[in-house]
Amino acid sequence: MKSFYTRMGDKGDTGILGEERVPKYDLRVETLGVIDEANSALGWARSLSTSDEIKQIILKIQQDLYKIMAEVAASPANADQFKYVSEEQVRWLEGQTDKITQRVNIPKEFIIPGDTLAGAALDMSRTVVRRAERRIVELWHHKGIQNPQVLRYFNRLSSLCFALELLENWIITKSEHPTLAKGDKSK
Repeated sequence: MKSFYTRMGDKGDTGILGEERVPKYDLRVETLGVIDEANSALGWARSLSTSDEIKQIILKIQQDLYKIMAEVAASPANADQFKYVSEEQVRWLEGQTDKITQRVNIPKEFIIPGDTLAGAALDMSRTVVRRAERRIVELWHHKGIQNPQVLRYFNRLSSLCFALELLENWIITKSEHPTLAKGDKSK
C-alpha cells in the first residue's frame, strides 16, 4: 500500500532537485511554498470563475507554475536541466493581459476587492503571486536562480491576475468598476 508520508523530513530538512537536502526554512523551499500557494489560489479562482475563457487562461498558468517550481527547485548544479521559463511564456502573459485590457478599462483609482467571488479570488491570487515574486527576487539576489525570465514571468503574472479580476467582475456585474476606493468626501 502506498503512503502519503515518507518520514524523510522529520528532522526539519527536505530534498531539492538533485542530491542536496536543505532546511525546510531555506529560501528556495520558502519560494517553492509561495509558488505552490499561488497555484492553489489560482485553482480556487478557476473553480469560482463564470468564464470558460478565464478558466482556460488560469489552467495554462497553473500548468506553467508546476514547471516553474521544478526550475526553482533545481540545484545550481542541475539548473539547466530544468530550465522552463523563456521569453515566450512572458510574451504569452503580456498578450493575454493586452487582450483583456482592450475589453475592460483600467481604473484610475484603487478598486476594493470583493464585488464577485471569482474576482476576489483572483485578487487574492494576485497578492500571493506578488509575494512569490518577492521571494523569487530574493532568491535571484542570492544567486539561487539564474534565469531572469522567472522574475519577469511573476511580474507579468500579477498584472494578468489584476486584468482577469477586472474582466471577471465586468462579466458578472456588467459594470466597469463596481467598488472603487474613493477618498472620504464627508469632510
